[in-house]
Amino acid sequence: MLSWIAVTFGHVWGPLRLLNSFFFLAAVGYAFAAAATFVMLPRFWDQLARDRGRAFAVNADQSVGKPVGAGLIFVAIFCVAAVIFVPFDAACLRVLPLIAAATLVGYLDDRRGGFNEYQLAVMDAAIAVGASIAIIGVHGWVMWLPGWKAAIPLSSWLAIPLASGVIWLSINATNCSDGVDGVSGSLTGTAIMILGGLLYAVIGNGVVASHLSIPTNPQGADWAILAFLMVGVVSGYLWYNAPPSVVLMGDAGSRPLGLLIGMLVVATGNPLFLLLVGSVIVLNGATGLAKVAITRFLKIRVLSKIRFPLHDHFRKELGWSNSQVLVRFLLLHLGVSALLVILVLKIR
Repeated sequence: MLSWIAVTFGHVWGPLRLLNSFFFLAAVGYAFAAAATFVMLPRFWDQLARDRGRAFAVNADQSVGKPVGAGLIFVAIFCVAAVIFVPFDAACLRVLPLIAAATLVGYLDDRRGGFNEYQLAVMDAAIAVGASIAIIGVHGWVMWLPGWKAAIPLSSWLAIPLASGVIWLSINATNCSDGVDGVSGSLTGTAIMILGGLLYAVIGNGVVASHLSIPTNPQGADWAILAFLMVGVVSGYLWYNAPPSVVLMGDAGSRPLGLLIGMLVVATGNPLFLLLVGSVIVLNGATGLAKVAITRFLKIRVLSKIRFPLHDHFRKELGWSNSQVLVRFLLLHLGVSALLVILVLKIR
């Protein structure tokens, strides 16, 4: 909306042209989203369901009775902010209904607990396919990989299943990583911030992308604004979720966050970015999914002495506190992500 105001009325009052700056929109949008979440979240969390604890989770009793499903509130703020700050002609606005759908699925599961894992997997798959179609459409997808200098064009028939798999994995890895105060919000917020920065300064910048032999995404800056709006609402949420937390995002927050990470990865054109900027998220959450799948469908017992998600293993077996898990996971996340992203950008 703001960019439309700049185009329509910028000739009347010159300073309005500032609203055409993607950097300005991202920065002010972040501040608006963070402040709105900080103010609105406490006013509505009494309307949320209460956490009932999770079977077999470490220290699950500490969360019992806290409001859960805060994602419903901060994702609603995110969607409003997106309409205000993202240009109306941006293709990334097409994914807002899918983010809302992921939030609704998570909220209903938080409130009712009535979906089994297979039902959730199917719903996640439907949302992932819809997101892939919204991003890729019928025009195909240009992919790039480290160590392979030429761009790799893929038809929609190949690109959509691949992108859907990336997004589905991101949703579920992020969802499984939730469970320790501040951890999921911090890790996902950091991953989204890194992806947003890459889309704005590297992949969305024709000069820089050309220098690095990376395909340019002309919509990169639009995706970056969307990313920083989500970082803003997560920052406002983390104010209350820092240990000891007073509110929990629940599936209503973790699922749309994972969905956005997956969509941003697809927007970069490099599916490996899910592992590069989400290494700790994937290691913490997706390894448990792999263990369950191998045990259940192949009848092979693997990693039987390790608890998943990994944050439960470190708390139960090594005696880490919630704060230690948060700080150490975040340090690993930042260090590994920075190193791997730099290597991937340079090794072409």
